[in-house]
Amino acid sequence: MNYYYTLLLLAIVFEVFGTTCMKLSEGFSKMLPSILIFVFYAISFTFFTFALKKLDVSIAYAIWAGLGTALITIIGIYGFKEPVNAMKMASLFLVVIGVVGLNLSDRLS
Repeated sequence: MNYYYTLLLLAIVFEVFGTTCMKLSEGFSKMLPSILIFVFYAISFTFFTFALKKLDVSIAYAIWAGLGTALITIIGIYGFKEPVNAMKMASLFLVVIGVVGLNLSDRLS
């Protein structure tokens, strides 16, 4: 895997950690998850910034946002027992297909 895509993957992972901590903080009422939101997002943005040295921002951001959304949806369903239905799963599938399509379009041009 390309070094800059590895940095992007790390940015996504830490963004997902930060977003999960948002839920766990219960509106900033729990101290540790509240602090970790900012720590994880700072790490995420740092990795993302370094990834952008060589990756196109349009492709990198689409991957970052799309895969982050997909991972958070999965965490919500399995970790927080959020409801799942056909529309949610179809929409998640379309997000993933969109990210793959954007990534492929970059390689085809």
